[in-house]
Amino acid sequence: MIDGGISCRETERRLKRLQLSIKKVKAIFVTHEHSDHVYGVSQLSKKYQLPVYITAGTLHDGRLKLKENLILPFRAYEPITIGNLSVTAFPKFHDASDPHSFVVSSSSVKVGIFTDIGLPCEHVIRHFEQCHAAFLEANYDEQMLDTGKYPLYLKNRIRDGHGHLSNKQAFQLFLDHKPPFMSHLFLSHLSNNYSLRLPARLRSSLHHETKKHRCTTSETIRASTQSARHPMKKVLIFSSFLFFNKSRYRFHKPST
Repeated sequence: MIDGGISCRETERRLKRLQLSIKKVKAIFVTHEHSDHVYGVSQLSKKYQLPVYITAGTLHDGRLKLKENLILPFRAYEPITIGNLSVTAFPKFHDASDPHSFVVSSSSVKVGIFTDIGLPCEHVIRHFEQCHAAFLEANYDEQMLDTGKYPLYLKNRIRDGHGHLSNKQAFQLFLDHKPPFMSHLFLSHLSNNYSLRLPARLRSSLHHETKKHRCTTSETIRASTQSARHPMKKVLIFSSFLFFNKSRYRFHKPST
């Protein structure tokens, strides 16, 4: 599991809704210490005796109450094996003490988690170009943020290169660096206040561009259960609780 920003009870409820068992979760990897990413981590770890992979800086600033024997460190670019999966961390720009994102891979498939990203740095781009599927942040509409009610300091914090990716930045990253074998894109970490235009803007923007990338768009998570036989078969809008389950999402290894 990557992060645990909702309560233990809510995590259990959402897993049950997806017909998944919390007992299948073998570890929690923490990206950074902000509350919307660690709120439920301590309780989940305590209740189910889950090891938590976390950096020293994130542990200190997040003030997480974890059993010492369940705290495991990780380093960027050093893969960690969990069952049949390999999890590799890489650094990113974000206003946290030691922020990282992760790529989860099996023998033939790589899934990347690209949220809470200030800007598309070389680490982000390098890993995005390797992924068959990605959870990509599309946090805010630039015009809505400019005209919104947030105070100026908060607006600047969001868009200053250590905050979040805008819809436009996410779309440009996709256009410039999508590998030919990427089949699924989940737009993630959507703002409750400033992403309301996202579906309409995506439909308009993608109408022309997706013809070049052989894409279709969908706003329903059910579309993800379909096999992807062409590059970017589905573009999905998915927020809040992110969970990758191999039996539900089938990604096809590119032919060589």
